Amino acid sequence: MSSILVYTRTPIPENYSTYLAYSVHLACCDDGKTYIPLNRNYGILFAQATVDERNVINAKGLRKPYIFRTADGGFGIVAVKTSFDGSPDRESRGKTLLWLSKDLVKFEEQILLDLKKDAYVEQVTCHYDSATGQYQIDWQDTEGCCYRNVTCALRDKGSISSPEQVAALPCSPSSDTEARTVPEGTVPGNAIEIGSELARKLQEKWLPLVNTAIEVPDLICARSKEDVAAVKARAIYSDGSAAAKQVEWDIGSIDFSLPGTYEITGTVVQEKCDFPLAAGYADPVITRWKGKYYFVATNDNVNDIGIFVRKGDTVPDLFAKGFTEYLILDRDEPRGLIQTFWAPEFHVIGGQLYILFAVSGEQWGPQCHVMKLKEGGEITDPDSWTDPIRVVKKDGTYLSETGITLDMTYLEANQTSYVIWSERYRIGRPDDSGSMLYIGTVDPEAPWQLTSDPVLLSRPLYGWENNERTINNEGPHPLITDSHVYITYSGGAANGYTYAVGSLSIEKGKDLLDVSNWYKAPAPVLSSYSVEGEYGPGHNAFFTNEHGDVMITYHAEPTMRGSKRCTAIRRVHFDVDGEPRFDMSHERDLNRDLAGVTMRVVVQK
Repeated sequence: MSSILVYTRTPIPENYSTYLAYSVHLACCDDGKTYIPLNRNYGILFAQATVDERNVINAKGLRKPYIFRTADGGFGIVAVKTSFDGSPDRESRGKTLLWLSKDLVKFEEQILLDLKKDAYVEQVTCHYDSATGQYQIDWQDTEGCCYRNVTCALRDKGSISSPEQVAALPCSPSSDTEARTVPEGTVPGNAIEIGSELARKLQEKWLPLVNTAIEVPDLICARSKEDVAAVKARAIYSDGSAAAKQVEWDIGSIDFSLPGTYEITGTVVQEKCDFPLAAGYADPVITRWKGKYYFVATNDNVNDIGIFVRKGDTVPDLFAKGFTEYLILDRDEPRGLIQTFWAPEFHVIGGQLYILFAVSGEQWGPQCHVMKLKEGGEITDPDSWTDPIRVVKKDGTYLSETGITLDMTYLEANQTSYVIWSERYRIGRPDDSGSMLYIGTVDPEAPWQLTSDPVLLSRPLYGWENNERTINNEGPHPLITDSHVYITYSGGAANGYTYAVGSLSIEKGKDLLDVSNWYKAPAPVLSSYSVEGEYGPGHNAFFTNEHGDVMITYHAEPTMRGSKRCTAIRRVHFDVDGEPRFDMSHERDLNRDLAGVTMRVVVQK
């Protein structure tokens, strides 16, 4: 049998803060000797912050997680909810955190169980008693007193009994970590046995995928070199998923005028964009328009003044030595375009090309704007763009009169057009609201005006989003698959190692304006732990390259602190369940030892 360990970590100043360390981590053991950290030893479940009467977020943490089996064969995890620094949390006095999951991959929204006692919880355990059909919650307060609550249904918070004082906890929430190697910084909770099949699935989902095999046809029939060139390789990964790869075939030995069977060799091609790709360019976006590729980004090199565009026949052309950059929107005081030209994005809306971006006037305070490429216009020509229009609500008033709005993106789903943006109030003050994601519908003929009321989609309530008082949900961007709409977004410090990419998802066909339909991943999908040498990855966008691969662009930093934000590009991989993975490094995407392939070609008469 395999086993799963729950734990928190010891914080590391300037590297892994309390906001990250005081979360639920998971590790899996297959050999009875070593626990392998899942999610690269980064937290998987974070205590939700609370929001006070001033609309201010109060960050939380957790200690002493405990994992147990539920009656239906799934899992539960309980933990002590704390303040962000691990100290007792007055708001959580007499309560305990609970998560439920069928598979330890997707988790239900966390529950704060009321144990009905005015005492700080020091540690807590939970067990299901099949004889009574009840869950037994045993806990100890900070004074050393022990109590027991019971319930038949963990999801029914009202069904929990009043606490009964007991002499001691029935068993210590111990684990077998003393006899096994554990991940760095582990503060262990407990461990339970799991089946080998579940252990395999957990490792497929929470460990990096790697290329394990390359497949090409043994034999093909061909009449020309084009027929051979069209044959792709199939890269297989450690979870059984696959991706098509271009092959550079050596066809010099084939005489297409002479029928027969030829054996040829080839090399699997992997397009690589070295990091850092463009120093000082954050929030990068690449799009294809009328056969050309275009690159736009926040330009930190000019203090974020102006919108600059690059143009190329291929994506590598955009970053080749001697590239040309075009200034298509400059500082313009009469039009109120003064500072913080932030996060420009290309979007095709109603068949027309737009740029959505934020800009400030004389007084700092970026606001969402839209400008359209004129009919027959050239993207790199400043005169080909209409005057920017500030985005308004359906009643014609601005999105925000007193706060800031930024990072607007666009998507189409269920035959409806939507915009999503970030909004924040009282930034930098003690009553800072933190940046929040809102969604609303628009008419594609006039995408600068909402046709619905704004709906609050997400707030930075998790520790990785609200890290060391950098309180961010920003940079949303859509990725649409056959079954789901994914919205990636960023949290943490936009200029630091804590920046990370999160994910919201919803099944196609469901109402995007109903927040209950969305699933918010509890842990980031791309962080400083994801790809070696890339710190603070975030504010991403997606595009499709000339080979049909879905690619992700984002900015990151080459050092943990004190370096410029730089553009990065990598392939989005879809795992065995069809879910996107954003952490596929160049080295794991293709095993170079497998890149050489052979194939027989039958030349027909």
